[in-house]
Amino acid sequence: MQQASDFLEESRALFALLDGRPDSEFDKVTLFKGWTVNDVMRHLHFWNWMAELQLADEARLDAELAAVGAEGMRPREQGHIDGASGTALLNAWWDQAQKTADIFATADPKARLKWAGPSMSARSSITARLMETWAHGQEVFDVMGVERINADRIKNIAVLGVNTYGWTYLVRKQEPLGPMPFVKLTAPSGDIWTFGEDDGENRVEGRASEFCQVVTQTRNVKDTSLHVTGPVAEDWMSKAQCFAGGRNDPPPPGTRFRSPSATV
Repeated sequence: MQQASDFLEESRALFALLDGRPDSEFDKVTLFKGWTVNDVMRHLHFWNWMAELQLADEARLDAELAAVGAEGMRPREQGHIDGASGTALLNAWWDQAQKTADIFATADPKARLKWAGPSMSARSSITARLMETWAHGQEVFDVMGVERINADRIKNIAVLGVNTYGWTYLVRKQEPLGPMPFVKLTAPSGDIWTFGEDDGENRVEGRASEFCQVVTQTRNVKDTSLHVTGPVAEDWMSKAQCFAGGRNDPPPPGTRFRSPSATV
């Protein structure tokens, strides 16, 4: 699956950002819920391993999901890696990311896999890992003060963003104001990606990277240069949520940004 390769390359970009940094850099507190870089990497490491178990050991997956329910997510994530931090954690995460990419590369994209909620296809599972790596990677790039250079593999996240238009409302027990607005995005390469039907009124236009930031809730739409027109589009972009779990609201304007004080 191409998505497995895309996940690996997004993981490689995050590894390159952190490789060679002193362990003290991993103690930096990000703008995501007060998580440190260590917290982010433990989270990604654990759920990449859980994704591997979807294909390699379903019984172990069931046991681990039960343990998460009993102990809580954060304690289980830390326990899985025995509290490792810094370079040791980075290397363990990178090794696991490669293993997860390898097992999904040859999987049947349509295979139904168990998960915490409803089952999902193998393609959806590895796309979710790509999305999580990119989204949580954003707070790491931000706290390090580094401007991220995106690639066209973020199209996977843009597709996920438009495919979860209805989910944004379902998780809030609301009804959409209308059909999904027309979306026109400029890819990192300069290509143009379009989604939905153009009704002449409701549109979202701009950089694909900023659209992905909004649907993954790493930026408030007001902190982007996206052009959002029409009541349906404005309502959607004010609450878009492409990830599973309960209702989550976007960060307030001005609260998620690249640190100006860190060294690039």
